[in-house]
Amino acid sequence: MPEQRARTYHRNRVANTFSEEIGAMLEGELSDPRIAPSYVTEVVLAPGGKSARIFVAVHGNEEEEASTLEGLITARAYIRSQLRDRMGVRHVPELTFAIDRSEKMTGRMDELLARTRKREQKRTSSEPTPGAPAKP
Repeated sequence: MPEQRARTYHRNRVANTFSEEIGAMLEGELSDPRIAPSYVTEVVLAPGGKSARIFVAVHGNEEEEASTLEGLITARAYIRSQLRDRMGVRHVPELTFAIDRSEKMTGRMDELLARTRKREQKRTSSEPTPGAPAKP
């Protein structure tokens, strides 16, 4: 049975609100020194609304990503209580945090594609054209 549009719309609105509120908390309300500068990239809310996965992009290296994830897991109860108070809801889903490395992966793939194009251009420019005299 297909899901109703109103339910999907509501879930998207709740996910957007979670993204905004958790993003505001990441900007300055969480005082844990392990949490590096970061921002929320996506919130995926389960169809039943019992759990939510928050993807966070961290400005820094892998050590900072790991420590930020640790800090967020430790602050999970505080974040849930703040969401409950700010949104005025009775139930806040169970939160799980994950590091979003998609931007770093995209940058790396762009770099590899640029290298491949450059090699291809060198190869085509160094090949003699048919019918042209060969260079001695």
